[in-house]
Amino acid sequence: MGLASWWANLDLNRREQRNVLVGVSALGILLFLSLPVAVVWYTAKLRDETTELRDALDKVQNARASVLERKQKREAITARYRDKVPALDSFLEERAREQKLELSDAVGRPEIAIGKRYIERTTVVHLKKAGMGPIARWLEAIVTSGKPILVSRLNVRRRVGEPDAYDVEVGVAAYDRSEQARPEKGEKSDKSDKSEKSDKSEKKDDRSR
Repeated sequence: MGLASWWANLDLNRREQRNVLVGVSALGILLFLSLPVAVVWYTAKLRDETTELRDALDKVQNARASVLERKQKREAITARYRDKVPALDSFLEERAREQKLELSDAVGRPEIAIGKRYIERTTVVHLKKAGMGPIARWLEAIVTSGKPILVSRLNVRRRVGEPDAYDVEVGVAAYDRSEQARPEKGEKSDKSDKSEKSDKSEKKDDRSR
């Protein structure tokens, strides 16, 4: 059956035929106009999803970089405290000898616990008639040694009537990780087993009495 015969079998008057044609034409025009709108909407949706996905990937990358940075800092701190700082008087004397300086004396201070993990050791040394250049290079060698050492005190006094001659008092602090021994798990379990056995034996004795 052709389209013309199908149209004729509808048995519509002229007015009804015109209304049907107007409706079909309007529907066709609507579909024709809605197609580009749908394409634009779908494209915008894909663009938004792509942007959200890119933002999520950026956040993941930033978080990974942050985790890596924290891990590197933690490893650097661990490596810095891995080896105990040698005796400060000998360490300071060696650095001073490199700059052709001589320590007049070195006085150690009692160790101080910093929390539960670290111990502070402090030594105060004196220089007599030292030049400012060697003093500056000596201090730089101390603080850039890569060890957990810092200059905690610095007093400089210029000697009157002597060019480039200074008396210096320097306090240097070093930090070490505490080496407090912790009981092993096996030791804890053995102790707990022994205490349990003693408790049981005491209970038995009480019952027998």
